[in-house]
Order: sequence, then structure tokens, then C-alpha cells
Amino acid sequence: MKPFLLCLALFLSHVRLLAQEPVNIRIEANTKIGPLKPIWAYVGYDEPNYTYMKYGPKLIAELQQMNPVPVYFRAHSLLVTGDGKAALKWGSTNAYTEDAVGKPVYDWKIVDQIFDTYIKVGAKPLVEIGFMPQAMSVKPEPYQHNWKPGDQYNDIYLGWAYPPKDYDKWAELVRQWVLHSVARYGKDEVLSWWWELWNEPDIPYWKGTPEEYNKLYDYTAEAVKRALPGAKVGGPATTGPASEKAAAFLKQFLEHCARGKNAATGKTGAPLDFISYHAKGNPRVVDGHVRMGIGKNMSDVARGMEIVTSFPQFKKLPIILTESDPEGCAACSARVYPQNAYRNGTLYPTYTAVALSNIFKLADKHQ
Repeated sequence: MKPFLLCLALFLSHVRLLAQEPVNIRIEANTKIGPLKPIWAYVGYDEPNYTYMKYGPKLIAELQQMNPVPVYFRAHSLLVTGDGKAALKWGSTNAYTEDAVGKPVYDWKIVDQIFDTYIKVGAKPLVEIGFMPQAMSVKPEPYQHNWKPGDQYNDIYLGWAYPPKDYDKWAELVRQWVLHSVARYGKDEVLSWWWELWNEPDIPYWKGTPEEYNKLYDYTAEAVKRALPGAKVGGPATTGPASEKAAAFLKQFLEHCARGKNAATGKTGAPLDFISYHAKGNPRVVDGHVRMGIGKNMSDVARGMEIVTSFPQFKKLPIILTESDPEGCAACSARVYPQNAYRNGTLYPTYTAVALSNIFKLADKHQ
């Protein structure tokens, strides 16, 4: 990798550079560091139904065309109950319902529309397994939120965030999903996907306990592997581990996978093919302009790597930052959240370049 990206760190010191202050840029084109792996070829978003709606397929195709490798797309709410209409921080597929006597009914129509959009252009899903179908939730009501910018963020965590009433039914749902995917797209294709359980279970995206998440993971991983031996399953997709709470959740999950009793099999440990967590910055408005908080973003990345490498049996596993962003609310526009005005200019791509450069360096450090 040529270190030209590193010089962009100079940008972050002062927005006054826009006033044409002189900047010295040094390019060391003869210095070889290693291969520039396209770790940026991962895209995530909240609302899955936007994938196949107007402009969705065009955007998906353009993002794929920009990359020399398949782009992995990760969307929330792939198992949420509803009519398939998108809203801010909401989506649904109605993949699982139950009949009058409680018998499972599977309907993959909307999920297929989402994944078909990826596959058609040469992209792939990073399958976020969640959230809880209404018929399976231990607290099915209230279920759908009506969040809008300016509302309390915690208002979104309703019935879809709870554990299942029946872990066996949950496991069978996951197994049927994998089997359906193999039937539709082929074994080799599905073997190239990543299957990740849930999103940010250390905060109220998961209304259960850490132990209940571990149990859900055991049942999920067993179901994925039973349907398709060799499929890649992992987690826990926690928030930034610079937070002690998030770090503790990540550590206890890895400890469970290494030495805990598996709730699904009764054996020791759980299958783990990759480890995921999130990393976020913290932009603020200072003296009338946006100051980016890349330090927080990089602290999350580094702390997560430290935790993973403290487990010798896991230190060689892939780490996937399934969310790594300047901040954490895609649906929060600058009209209501002025610190997010960075999205509307050159700050965003510059931040991304600097962040990727530093992530490469952190990965080299922790190998």
C-alpha cells in the first residue's frame, strides 16, 4: 500500500484550510507497505426495502461498479414482520408468521427481492440475521415504531428487539432461510456469504441479557451449519468497544464461544468464523463549523482488535467492522442534527480516506 492517504490527515487539523492556507503534501511513492486490500467494499444501511425501490438498484449497481471485487451489502430488519413499506429506521420482510394454531409460515418474497438486487450486479449479502418476528417475540406488542428526526432514539426499540419465545422455532427459521438461499442461489454462492447474528446487542437493539444473546447465537450458528456445513457465521456486531460496556459484551461473547456451554448442542464452545463489531466517530459543531471526531472511531477499532487478539484461538479470524462511520445515525439529517453537515461536502470522503489508512495501520499492528 502506498502511504499517500496518510497525508490527508493534515486536513483534519483545521477547517480554515478552506481559506487557502498553504499545505505541504509529501508522497512516498517508492515505499512499499503491502497489498491494498479493498476492505472498503462493504456497505450497510438501515432500511432493507429501499434496496429494490426506486433508485435502489441503480445505487447498488453503481457501488458495485466502483469496486474490483464483490461488494457485501448489510441491511437491518431482514426478519422483521410488516408490510414491506420502508420508513426511517424501519423495514420489514414478513418472512415469518404463524397460522391460527401457531404453525410457522415462511415467505421469502421480499427477502428474495433484496438479495436478487445484490446478486444481479455481482454483489453479495452480508446477512444480518434479525430482528425478531412478531409472532416469535416474547413481547410482541408494541412492535412497529414511528420514529422521526428529533424524536428520542430509544423510542425505536420495541417488540422486534426481544428474544424468541421458542429457540427451536428460531433455529428452524434460520435453517429454512439458509436452505432456501442455497436452493435459489446455489451452494457455492451462499458459501461466499457472511451470516452475522443481530446488530448491537450490547444496547437496546437487544432487549435480552448477554447470556440470552449467547444462547441465541448457539442456536443460530448450529442452524446455519446444519443447513450448510461450511457456511460462515459470526458476531456479535457490538457497538464501539472503546466503551467499557461494549468491550465487556464482546469479551464475554468470545469467552462463551471459546469455553462456554453451548445451549443448542450441550458441547463446549460455539462455531465462530469471523468476529464483528462497530466503530463510530463523534462529530461536533465547534465555533460554527463541524469538527470531526476520528479519534473515537479509531479508538473503537483499536480496542476491538486488542480484545480479539487476547484470545489466541481467535486472533487469526477475520475481523469485520460491519459498521465504521463518522457517527451512528444515518437517518439524522443535518437539518435537525447540524453536526452531520459533514455529509454534504468534502469532509466525508476525506474522513473516510484517513480512517481507512489508519485502519490498515492498526490491522498491521495487531497481526
